[in-house]
Amino acid sequence: MGKKSLCLLISCALLSYFVYTPLPDNIEQPWKLMITWAVIRCGASLSGILEILGFPPYAVGYFFQVPPTSDANVTVTDTLFNKVPVRVFEPKQKSSTMRRAVFYIHGGGWTAGDARWITYDDLARQMVNKLDAVVISTNYRLSPQYHFPTQFEDVYDALRWFLRKKVLEEYGVDPARICVAGDSAGGNLAAGTTQKLLDDPEVKIKVKIQSLIYPALQTLDMDLPSYRENAYIPILLKYDMVLFWSLYFTSDKVLREAMLANQHTPVESNHLFKFVNWSTLLPERFQKGHLYTSPMHGPADLAKKFPGFLDVRASSLLADDSKLQGLPLTHILTCQYDVLRDDGLMYVSRLRAAGVQVVHEHVEDGFHGILSFSMSFKAGQRELNKYLKWLEENL
Repeated sequence: MGKKSLCLLISCALLSYFVYTPLPDNIEQPWKLMITWAVIRCGASLSGILEILGFPPYAVGYFFQVPPTSDANVTVTDTLFNKVPVRVFEPKQKSSTMRRAVFYIHGGGWTAGDARWITYDDLARQMVNKLDAVVISTNYRLSPQYHFPTQFEDVYDALRWFLRKKVLEEYGVDPARICVAGDSAGGNLAAGTTQKLLDDPEVKIKVKIQSLIYPALQTLDMDLPSYRENAYIPILLKYDMVLFWSLYFTSDKVLREAMLANQHTPVESNHLFKFVNWSTLLPERFQKGHLYTSPMHGPADLAKKFPGFLDVRASSLLADDSKLQGLPLTHILTCQYDVLRDDGLMYVSRLRAAGVQVVHEHVEDGFHGILSFSMSFKAGQRELNKYLKWLEENL
């Protein structure tokens, strides 16, 4: 064998080793997911190098941004809602009646993501075309430059601005047909802001639907069955989710290390665990093979230094039942192979117990981010079509 052939063989072997990731048997198009995951890891590594060179964190994300480009069916504009950048998508065709609206919040672990990313731009266009809706896709400041509650406050300020009668009239939106939606960290912000609206006497317009797509909803227990089962399943590893959570609150690594050990909640907050006790809140089939153990408590000074991780605005599952009772029709999408699966499942249980109407869609062969990659994966486009059909029928 010649040197060139040997080098090629070694290169192919190394590439295969880097790309290959063990996946569950029932995931559709596994090699496409492996390649996507490899590209994401390369992008994260490149972002780290660029950050060392003085670029902003996750600078690679700029390559995924697209300008506000209108087409034959959709008018796209970038503007500000109460100083918060948003991208507005409107149907070009005139309507004799008021339209429904979707206020959408992107994911990205509070550290990345952008309404201008091609994935979110495409999602919003599909919503406009399928629903004949006005779509507001909001941005918010990101960690680690900004920590909680900045992200929450940005989204809430933009949402409150949109829910004013004058603004809705400007965009031709029916105030009785508004949905607040988001995926992952965006689902977290959608859940938190929808709860906050219930306490805001200045907001007179009620949201009709909240739609939470594989949302992150609690910080107390990093050892749920879904975290155990899917710790190494892309697109979201357990370590990465804990990293995102900790960076949401602080750049201090102390909190991250405590969360990884699941020893971050002080004994004084022990009463909160009833809101996230998976042994009572998860359906039986998701508990099989797992034993619930009482939480290990962390030092009290962690909660004093970083109170955000115990704040209901960051962890919607910490709301008491009386708060949950006022929430609107709720759509929750969970994926089997996702560390955040059980957050969504527990919220389904708690909302139903509080008397809230809930529609739960569980994707048995789904992974975290499946809707964001709907352009690339058959399963993603299939689930997106089902999701848009449901919105069309209920919003």
